[in-house]
Amino acid sequence: SRTPSASFSFSCCSEGLKSPQAQQRSMKLNIAYPITGCQKKLEIDDEQKLRAFYDKRLAADVEGDVLGEEFKGYVFKIMGGQDKQGFPMKQGVLTNGRVRLLMSPGDQCFRGYGRRDGERRRKSVRGCIVSPDLSVLNLTIVKKGEKDLPGLTDEEKPRMRGPKRASKIRRLFALGKDDDVRKYVNTYRRTFEDKKGKKHSKAPKIQRLVTPVTLQRKRRKAAIKRAKHEKSRTEAAEYHKLLMQRLKEQRERRSESLAKKRAMRMASQASKE
Repeated sequence: SRTPSASFSFSCCSEGLKSPQAQQRSMKLNIAYPITGCQKKLEIDDEQKLRAFYDKRLAADVEGDVLGEEFKGYVFKIMGGQDKQGFPMKQGVLTNGRVRLLMSPGDQCFRGYGRRDGERRRKSVRGCIVSPDLSVLNLTIVKKGEKDLPGLTDEEKPRMRGPKRASKIRRLFALGKDDDVRKYVNTYRRTFEDKKGKKHSKAPKIQRLVTPVTLQRKRRKAAIKRAKHEKSRTEAAEYHKLLMQRLKEQRERRSESLAKKRAMRMASQASKE
């Protein structure tokens, strides 16, 4: 009487174990093209296509031919990803699973804001090896292929914010040392209205900009530093001179006192004789 129930329970367990394998895995690919500033999200359900990304590490290059004919000639670079629970991948953790690491403020995958100085926390992160447990994988295009991808390489989005450092602005616009960087910041100047309807314009403040005023301040700081150094040298020389004079006077006084004592001793000996 127990045999049919046992066989029925075994069949149910086997079906339960078989159903997750029968489910089709899917992964979202966030593909970015930094040259145009565009980004596109694809959802891949084909296990054969996803298998090319498995066991790859962060910063590894992957051929785009595995995703289809439209990606022929493209080369992608793995930049990051996260699993279904939202835990991100961390570079340097050589595993494809999830681990708990003791992190301090400033480490990757750890926000140390509002912590005490030197406080550390144990956080869960994923390793740097791609596994089927990931739900999102971030890619960037390293090499462009033969065909344009609609919404990714065929159009260019204007940058809302540009670089602030003067050297980076020169590199962006291919400027020389004699060109004025301040004229090219107006490319990113934006105008807006406040609550009262007054118009304002705003542009990024240039950092590390070398102007005649900054050079003058630099010269002034150097002159003050030189003056302090010269003053300290002069005072040290005067102190050494005064110290030598005091030592000389002390030696003279000591020699005089010794001479007086010697004379008094000789006088006392002469009186006794």
